[in-house]
Amino acid sequence: MSNVPVNNGRRRFLTAATSVVGAVGVAGVAVPFIGSWNPSARAKAAGAPVEVNVGKIEEGQMIRAEWRGKPVYIVRRTKEMLAELPNVDDQLRDPKSEKEQQPDYATNSYRSIKPELWVGLGVCTHLGCAPTYEKETMGTYVEGIKNGFFCPCHGSTYDLAGRVFQGVPAPLNLVIPDHSYPKENTLLIGVAPDENKGEA
Repeated sequence: MSNVPVNNGRRRFLTAATSVVGAVGVAGVAVPFIGSWNPSARAKAAGAPVEVNVGKIEEGQMIRAEWRGKPVYIVRRTKEMLAELPNVDDQLRDPKSEKEQQPDYATNSYRSIKPELWVGLGVCTHLGCAPTYEKETMGTYVEGIKNGFFCPCHGSTYDLAGRVFQGVPAPLNLVIPDHSYPKENTLLIGVAPDENKGEA
């Protein structure tokens, strides 16, 4: 048995240092573990639903959201804007939306669930540019129409239901993503109404 005196100060230091190193190690393991519970970038890109409050969108206003890395345009159309839609049918490439650019529940004259709210991908069907929202200025590009979308890249034009006009490079109407309204003023992009039991 050794008669060397015990150095209590050194013992306390070693105990404290070991505890600190252990705590750092636990934190180093816990942070990535807890972080792994969040959706990965791949999962987000694959289409995790996006919730948007549409209650504050004013009449005639457009807001943007992002879903699957693409811009989604949401427009609250006025009564005048809705009344304008049937007037351009004879100028459109696919006025009845016969090409599958929208879900079945949006294959109607408004290409939407709620007539006043239009939800569509802001991606031109020609080469993928982002069309601009033309409120009261669309007549610059299409005679006899006030509102719509204009693609500045190659001049493609769409009405406010995202339907493409004839004689432009874009071959198809703008894409309507799956969407639903679980509550009156809540838009859920990426989830169809039949997947949403609380549809408003």
